[in-house]
Amino acid sequence: MSFRTTGPFHPVILDDVRGAQKMLSGVARLTPMEGSRHLSGLVGSPVHLKCENLQRTGSFKLRGAYVRISGLRPEERAAGVVAASAGNHAQGVALASSLLGVRSTVFMPKGAPLPKVAATRDYGADVRLHGHVVDETLAAAQEYAHRTGAVFIHPFDHPDIIAGQGTVGLEILEQCPEVRTIVVGLGGGGLAAGIAVAVKALRPDVRLIGVQAEGSAAYPPSLAAGRPVSIESPATMADGIRVGRPGDVPYALVEELVDEVRTVPEDALSSALLLCLERAKLVVEPAGASPVAALLSDPQAYGGPVVAVLSGGNVDPLLMQRVLRHGMAAGGRYLSLRLRLPDRPGALATLLGVLSVADANVLDVGHVRTDPGLGLTEVEVELHLETKGPEHCAEVSSALREAGYRVTC
Repeated sequence: MSFRTTGPFHPVILDDVRGAQKMLSGVARLTPMEGSRHLSGLVGSPVHLKCENLQRTGSFKLRGAYVRISGLRPEERAAGVVAASAGNHAQGVALASSLLGVRSTVFMPKGAPLPKVAATRDYGADVRLHGHVVDETLAAAQEYAHRTGAVFIHPFDHPDIIAGQGTVGLEILEQCPEVRTIVVGLGGGGLAAGIAVAVKALRPDVRLIGVQAEGSAAYPPSLAAGRPVSIESPATMADGIRVGRPGDVPYALVEELVDEVRTVPEDALSSALLLCLERAKLVVEPAGASPVAALLSDPQAYGGPVVAVLSGGNVDPLLMQRVLRHGMAAGGRYLSLRLRLPDRPGALATLLGVLSVADANVLDVGHVRTDPGLGLTEVEVELHLETKGPEHCAEVSSALREAGYRVTC
């Protein structure tokens, strides 16, 4: 099935999204909508989480990939498909191709997380590791398509992809008909554009907000320029939305239909991931947690009921470990400080006794004796503590000062 183009600024319309929804019946799951009491309390109105992290392959990407590959002509299917991705799109293309009986080749960066590489292979793709950044991987995939005749499946810059992703918007309206604001992560723009097409056609009063990581925010300068522009060296832990340039097709839809684009810092992303894990019991990758990060950064800015789209849950365990540490530090759950002690037996035990009374858990202790700023009989101790939040951090620091310790940082 191929979707028609209705004009330069309307490459996808509601009928296309409805057609995609029929096509995806029995393929993509109707992912659940979960309420969040914690976020509702912060925002002051109901907040619901649309859990695309529980979709097959762990993200919404299966929707667009399946619709795109379904629309290929027989001779195109015979030639196979090729994609480039560090994770979610790779898995979506691999599973969609397998379901449709189409041969798929997926190029992934050499440093791609091993669980994502293994999952893509398990879904049936021929995985080829090439390059160290996605741009190099993308170039290799496009060269392969040119050389072999395989159809290149772009992750976001195609009407069929956008129509497939737009089915998330139809589900939101079915599951939460009273919704007033939808918050969605924004990378190349395929998901936000698709949701916008579906929602604005049926509920033009609903406010749509796209969220980008501050270090990879290509949409604000593009919207200011009135056209897609590239940013240099996009950098963020949220690899799912780390895109240096908006897609031409989704950009036109985002520009017209999305009400606002917000950016969030890395601290907010890691705090959001931690909140999803602790409060909602949901494993969400940093890009998938970006809407929650936006709610945490400015909770009073959203009219409710609010739906935050958790777009994916494919997070590498090693990255999860680092992000959780970062999120706990950002949330005041870790305290790092330095202080000076007399260099004599028992001094450290006395210090640890103060910390025990303050109910702070010591994670690590380091000693410095060679700093020229230290006195002859002094030692500097660096402590890493696990605490219960910002108030507890202040209580621990106060207890140390009351005990006579001079905290230097």
